[in-house]
Amino acid sequence: MEPVLKIESLKKYYGRSKNQTKALDGITFQVMPGEFLGIMGSSGSGKSTLLNCIATVIQPTSGTITMNGRAIQELKGAALADYRGKEIGYLFQNFELLDNLTGQENILLPLSLHGVPEKESKKRLEQLASYLEVKDVLHKFPAQMSGGQKQRIAAARALILKPGIILADEPTGALDSRNAKALMEKLLGLNRQEQATILMVTHDSNAASYCRRILFIQDGVIFHELRRSIPEESRQEFYTRILKVMAQLGGGSANVL
Repeated sequence: MEPVLKIESLKKYYGRSKNQTKALDGITFQVMPGEFLGIMGSSGSGKSTLLNCIATVIQPTSGTITMNGRAIQELKGAALADYRGKEIGYLFQNFELLDNLTGQENILLPLSLHGVPEKESKKRLEQLASYLEVKDVLHKFPAQMSGGQKQRIAAARALILKPGIILADEPTGALDSRNAKALMEKLLGLNRQEQATILMVTHDSNAASYCRRILFIQDGVIFHELRRSIPEESRQEFYTRILKVMAQLGGGSANVL
C-alpha cells in the first residue's frame, strides 16, 4: 500500500545566520490511507508550520512533500488549484466561515467553485449535514451559530469534495469540552466508517487520544512517536501514555474528554 502523504527531510528556516529560526529541521514521515495521525508539540515546535507547508500556504526551505505520488512543490496553476481544492480538506481552529453566507452556502462553496453538478452537490450536502448533525443550522448565518455548530459546518465544508486527506489545525482549540468531544467523535467516525485519512495538529492530549498514531515535534524535529499498542487499548489508557510524553516536552492537558 502506497502512502497518501510522504514527507522527506522537510526543512523550513526563517532569517539568516545567527538569527535563523529552524521551524522545521529535517522532518520525515508518511501518512497511510485511512490513518488518523496526530502531530503534537508545544507552541513554537513547528507543528503548524508543517501543516501550512503541506497545504502550500508557505514554501519549505528544502525537502519534499509528495501527495499520492506527486511532488506538490512542482504543482503550478490549475494543477495547484486542483490540489488545494480537491486533494486536501482544511479544518481551521477559528472556523474561517464566510459571515455573509449561510451554513449551507459555506458548505456548498467548494462544490460550486469546482463545477460539481447540483444533483450530486445536494446528495453530498444531505449526507454530511445528517452525519454532522447540522441540518437545523444550514439556513443560519455563522453569527447565529454556536462554536460547535460553526466547527461542524466547517468540517462539512472541508469534507464535501471528498479530499484525499483532511488537515485539521487545532480543530478543538476554540471549543468547550462538550463540543470538542462531539467533534472528535464525528472525526473518529469518519475515519473508521469512511476510511477518511486525517492529519491533525493539536496541543490537546484529549483530542490526540482519538488518534491511532502520534508524532511529537520539538524544536522542528520529531522527538517521539506513539502508537496504540493494541487495538483494544482504551482511549483513557492511550491518553495516559500521551501525557507522559507531553510531560517530557513541558506540556500537558486537563481531564480526558
